[in-house]
This record gives sequence, C-alpha cells and structure tokens, in this order.
Amino acid sequence: MNRRQFILAGFSATIVGAISLKPSDHGGAYNNYFSALNSNLKSQGGFLPSMLVDLDLLDKNIETLKKQLNPSVNYRIVAKSLPSPDLLSYIMDKAETNKLMVFHQPFLTTLAKDYPKTDILMGKPMPVKAAEVFYQKLPDSSQFNPSTQLQWLIDSEKRLVQYLDLARQQNTLLQVNIEIDVGLHRGGLQRVEELDKLLLIIDANKRYLHFSGFMGYDPHIVKIPSIIKSPEQAFTESQAIYQAFIERLYQQGPQYKKQSLCFNGAGSPSLALHKNRTVANELSAGSCLVKPVDFDIPSLSQYKPAAFIATPVLKKMAGTQLPALEFAKNAFPLWDKNMQQTFFIYGGKWLAKFESPKGLQGNSLFGTSTNQAIVNGSNNVGIDINDHVFLRPTQSESVFLQFGNILTLRNKVIEQKWTILAG
Repeated sequence: MNRRQFILAGFSATIVGAISLKPSDHGGAYNNYFSALNSNLKSQGGFLPSMLVDLDLLDKNIETLKKQLNPSVNYRIVAKSLPSPDLLSYIMDKAETNKLMVFHQPFLTTLAKDYPKTDILMGKPMPVKAAEVFYQKLPDSSQFNPSTQLQWLIDSEKRLVQYLDLARQQNTLLQVNIEIDVGLHRGGLQRVEELDKLLLIIDANKRYLHFSGFMGYDPHIVKIPSIIKSPEQAFTESQAIYQAFIERLYQQGPQYKKQSLCFNGAGSPSLALHKNRTVANELSAGSCLVKPVDFDIPSLSQYKPAAFIATPVLKKMAGTQLPALEFAKNAFPLWDKNMQQTFFIYGGKWLAKFESPKGLQGNSLFGTSTNQAIVNGSNNVGIDINDHVFLRPTQSESVFLQFGNILTLRNKVIEQKWTILAG
C-alpha cells in the first residue's frame, strides 16, 4: 500500500467510525397507556408537575409480594418508600398488615397520631434528642402506646445508655430492637460478643428497657458482583450471621426463647431470597410496590412500575438553540436527530428518567433547571404544548416528598388526591 492509499484508508476508517458513533433516532409517540393518561390529564388534570400512582398496577404488585413472601413470616411496610398516610393505609389494608418501618421522627409523630393501631419499628437509630421530641409531641390522649407499639432501633452500647436516660426522664418503658450487621456494613453490632453488654444493661433496667428483637437489613446480597459472590452464597452467609446472634441471645438469656420477639430482615431487593428459608420472622419491603428505576433488578422482575411523574410541556421549538451557539441551531440535529425539537417542561431536575414519549433526553450543554427544564427529542416525538412528559422516579422516598400530594389513578383516570407525609 502506498502513502496515498494509506492516508485514504485511514480517512475512510475515521469517517466510518464517526458515522458509527452518530446517535440513532430514538424518538417515538406515546404507547396506548401514556396516550390515554395524557388525554385524561389534559381533561381533568391541574397542569402542574404531579406524582401519579397507578392503583391497578399497585394492586398487582401487592399480590406479587404476597405470593413471594415466605408464608411463615409477617410483612412490615417500609414507610419511607411510600411516604403518604393514605398510600400506607391503602397498602396496610390490601396487604393485611399493621406493621410499619419508620425512618423519620416527624413521620413517626404523624403516623402514631393518625394510625394509632399500628405496630412500628424504627428503621434507623434516631438521635436520642429526636426520640425525646416524639414523646414531647405525643398527646396524653393518644391511643398509640409506645411502650407496646414502638420499637426503637439501637446500634451500640453508647446509644442504649442514652435511651435508658431518656426512659428514666420520661418515666416510661422503651421497646429496644438491636441492629445487627449481617454483611451490609452500615452499622449495627458486628460481633456476637457485643450483644452481651447490651443484654446486661437491659436486664438490669427492666423498669425502663425491654428487649424486643433484632433488625438485620441485607440488600447487599443481590448487589455484590457475581464474580465475587453469588446472591445465594451471600444470602447463606448473611443468614448464618443472623442465626449466630439469635443463638447468642438464647445462650445469654434462655428466657427469650419463650418471648414473642421481632426478628426483622430483608428489604425489597432481597425479599425473594427469603421465600423458602429464613431465620427472620418478619420481612420488610416498600419500594418494590411502586418500583422506581433503581429497583429494575433481576430479583424484582415480577414487579411493575406503578409511579410516574407527569409534567406539562410549556414551550416547543424547532432545532436546538443554545446561548452563544445560535449558529449551530440546525447543526446539532444534523448530528443527533434526537435534537430536532426542543421542549421546556414545567419543573425539572428530579431524580427521574424520561419514560414517555420515547427518546426524550436532557441537554447537558444548556444545563438543568428545577423551574423549566430543557428536553430534546426527534421529530418522531409527537407532542405539543399542553401535552405531558412522563418520567419514572429513580427512587420513591425523596422524590415523592417533592410533590404536595399524590394523584391516584384507576383505569388510567385520576381518582383521588392523597397527601404526602410532612417533615
């Protein structure tokens, strides 16, 4: 090959490589589901950014959970993942449970007031001052009895001593659930020997402290790379750690064998692995019931997304015009057909991914906005001003809280407006 042929070959390879990198057209219209939803929102919606929960899909997810749940255990709803009193009430009724796991003191105060027959386990150790605020805000007339209905999570000897002081201050009995590290390494007791001192403190202060059980959260077991450890192997190891703590408990306090204790475990990602064998007697899950994007994992493949953000299109423009790059308005679409149209939506910058219509994307050159976010799409995205863009939240626990309420759907039609937990 001579020099000229070599240069031409290299140039041709560069062109071919560049063409192969050119984005394809991802645009498309609404599917039937979102087309119907858009029509209904345009006829009866408030044309504001809204969090939608499809009750038909939620019902199916609840049934999936009930089938997936180990038949010998109880189910506890993770409230932070479903932060609406009405939503929690609906799920408690459908799932036939009064057990909640709560992670935020203001939520605890609200739920104890509004749902006084619930059984509550704290999902993380609260600063003792936050626990003190709960007792200060609990009215004397409250039907919720913390001494029997609330388990405080304790992760260390130091925190247990702080809670003992609180119990003396309040002249009340505290239910104490001890967090154990079953492999996640996010806190809790790591060695079974650490349990001994805590049990001694509890036993010496029965007027103020009552041991109620363990909590061992294990979502890591499905997230460890398979080249390191399989989910089944990680689950077996996690269960062995949990079992060792139970055995240590019974060794140090044989009387606990006769008591009804709470051995809480799982989480949405790992729930299915507990189906056939588990040392826990109750399992917790929440996010799987609305299935945000972060829960698109193999262990939750049977669940369907049931929560969406809907927001109106405020503006529509041809091409993509950026500040100081006006000359490239028509050049951007030549390279990327998904920049043939520009839309500005009501709100934005949520922890969410574009869902419908197909092929919508943000614009990193223009930047993000919580007020009027820019969205690009090809000419195949057939939407206009006052149509809606739909997104799926990547998680539910914080994204839900950014909306004043939830709009529930039944048969793709807005049914009710449910409040969000305030904190």
